[in-house]
Amino acid sequence: MPFLISVLHKTRDTLAIYWVLVRITVPIALVTELLSRMGVIEVITPAFAPVMGLVGLPPELGLAWLTGMLIGIWGAVPLLFTLVPVSSLSVADVTVFSSLILFAHALPIEQKIIQQAGPSLIATTALRMAGGLLYAFLLHHVLAATGWLSAAVDPAWIPISATPDWIEYLRGLGETLIWMLVILVALSWSLEILKVTGILGLLMKALSPVLRLAGIRGEAEHLTAVGLFLGISYGAGLLIREAQSGGASPRQIFLSCVFMGFAHSVIEDTLIVLALGADVYGVLVGRVVFAIAATAVIAALLRRLSDRTFFAQMFRPAAARVEG
Repeated sequence: MPFLISVLHKTRDTLAIYWVLVRITVPIALVTELLSRMGVIEVITPAFAPVMGLVGLPPELGLAWLTGMLIGIWGAVPLLFTLVPVSSLSVADVTVFSSLILFAHALPIEQKIIQQAGPSLIATTALRMAGGLLYAFLLHHVLAATGWLSAAVDPAWIPISATPDWIEYLRGLGETLIWMLVILVALSWSLEILKVTGILGLLMKALSPVLRLAGIRGEAEHLTAVGLFLGISYGAGLLIREAQSGGASPRQIFLSCVFMGFAHSVIEDTLIVLALGADVYGVLVGRVVFAIAATAVIAALLRRLSDRTFFAQMFRPAAARVEG
């Protein structure tokens, strides 16, 4: 019975999140499609060309990348096959694009949560964006040099694809919204099952030695593992409590938030992009390895910073005392 109650509460929360996503996704999708049909997208895409060119993607996807950074993964997903036909994309393209939005998405919301734990909003946001671009750049060149994942993408789910008329487009948008709901509910139930069976707890314990390689130790290990599997809202939320109580040092809190910025919610987010046709090694294994290595480098650099510089530029203790 407690399990059923927990599932019902989780489903209610998921429906509330879904409604927020619908209110954001539908207007953006409609406006984007209208602008595309008017030729506006063709005019603005050259502005994204330099960045998209660095990671080997069509410039049109720059708009989806920007939407993902501002709105979230669910804001970018409906635009992927609208801006670029699925027939012109390879598995490598979808994997690289997915990596970009997995690193940096919903920045206004997630980074505000991280800021409440103490780390600088500007510093951690810049690290997430730079980390995402660097990983996508390295991944693109590895895939291009080896020819790996060069086959045409064959997605299990196409959110929305370009259609000849508005009726077909609206039908596709409706189907996308239905699948969004199905996927969100299924994922929320799956996470509850993992919690109840203890599998999630075992995964978090197994991750502890790995996090030490990234320079994350003590109480921050468990909290980082929570963020890795369940998302920034959970992980950083617990870090806010630790920051207020003094349970974790400011530098450990900063490193934990940096790591979570690179890799968080790896179950839910990864399953979404895998359905689009992304490769699991590129969007999960490689991303986690990069997160560990990059955070270790940042940890080494932090040790060279004086407390005065660290608290002036990277961490604001006062932020941890903000109510809520």
